[in-house]
Amino acid sequence: MTTSAKPLSVAVIGAGMAGRSHAAGYRNVNTVFGAGLPPVRLAAIADANVALGEDAARRYGFERALPSWEAVAEDPTIDAVSIVVGNALHRPIAEALVAAGKHVLCEKPLAGSLEDARAMAELERGAEVVTAVGYTFRRSPGIAAIRDHVRRGELGDLTLFSGRYWCDYATDPNGPLSWRFRGGAGSGALGDVGSHIIDAAEYVAGPIATVSGASLSTQIPKRPLPLGAVVGHNAAPVSDEFGEVENEDTASFTVRFESGLVGTFSVTRTGFGLPNGLAFDVLGLGGRAAFDQHRPAEYLFDDAQPEARTRGARQIIAGPQMPYFAGGVPMEAPGVGASNADNFTYQARAFLDQVAGVGEPLPACATFADALRTMEIIQAVVASSRAGGTSVAVPPAA
Repeated sequence: MTTSAKPLSVAVIGAGMAGRSHAAGYRNVNTVFGAGLPPVRLAAIADANVALGEDAARRYGFERALPSWEAVAEDPTIDAVSIVVGNALHRPIAEALVAAGKHVLCEKPLAGSLEDARAMAELERGAEVVTAVGYTFRRSPGIAAIRDHVRRGELGDLTLFSGRYWCDYATDPNGPLSWRFRGGAGSGALGDVGSHIIDAAEYVAGPIATVSGASLSTQIPKRPLPLGAVVGHNAAPVSDEFGEVENEDTASFTVRFESGLVGTFSVTRTGFGLPNGLAFDVLGLGGRAAFDQHRPAEYLFDDAQPEARTRGARQIIAGPQMPYFAGGVPMEAPGVGASNADNFTYQARAFLDQVAGVGEPLPACATFADALRTMEIIQAVVASSRAGGTSVAVPPAA
């Protein structure tokens, strides 16, 4: 594929914080990893909040804002679409887009219910277009490097995976009762941020076989109803009327991987002072590694140095020796950083590589089937919690 080929026309449905991240990613795809993609036409951003959509389209150079996702589905000139709206809307939008012959990149979690997720995975099996899910942390140079260490056996036999995703966006009891606080057990912190750390764990350490010891809790059981639209995790005007929070603020659980490895997890949206705290440690008999999203341009690594007096965790600074870095940043030198925004660019490039049939594409995006599996693990956590922490099996990985 050459840059003289017919342009790929892209759109984003949803103009909130994650939608803008997808928009920025599409804008930057032809600035990374050299030639290969055809030109990308930034066609449209759709949002029912028209002013929000217009602002996002202006900021990220898209041709126009549309008032509905249906307008995107009906536009025959649009080739590929990101779905970045409330979870319960993913299935009907994906079904309409696939029926219209459009390639789909859907944000996580895959759907608002396990039933919808299964229907989307079935839709994928019969689709003649590319379908993908936005697990952006797979594109982190540090996380991808740790995965490589594990796959090469450089940590020895693994002994423990400890993962967490601690956030603070729901610590304010006066925060509005948005859609994030509705939907039942598993759709709160587990679905919102837990899906990311579960996917990262399987990406690094392999499939999870069982879940046990689960506990779900809600620290703020009621929240004020919003008076208007709520964008992302932002504050918004609220009424004097309160509604019930329907899902969990915090969850903890243990797992056993198919390899026999034990894992411990905790997730929360009420962790004061932790804006985006995805982190994990993976320990082995011959080494260990750790990653913290609050320090995304590095990871820690320790192994058996020849002399005990020089052993200890080493700070590995992001540089061209890591996945995605070479060709993925303007200044290809160690110490110039790596960010969440870069991950979205790499993800958008990988998705469009698949769509365009690029000869040497980036590693493919997660599939609907992958994201269904994450939701099955989340439901096993819920089932374990309801049964007093008993062990619950996860369907085998395909």
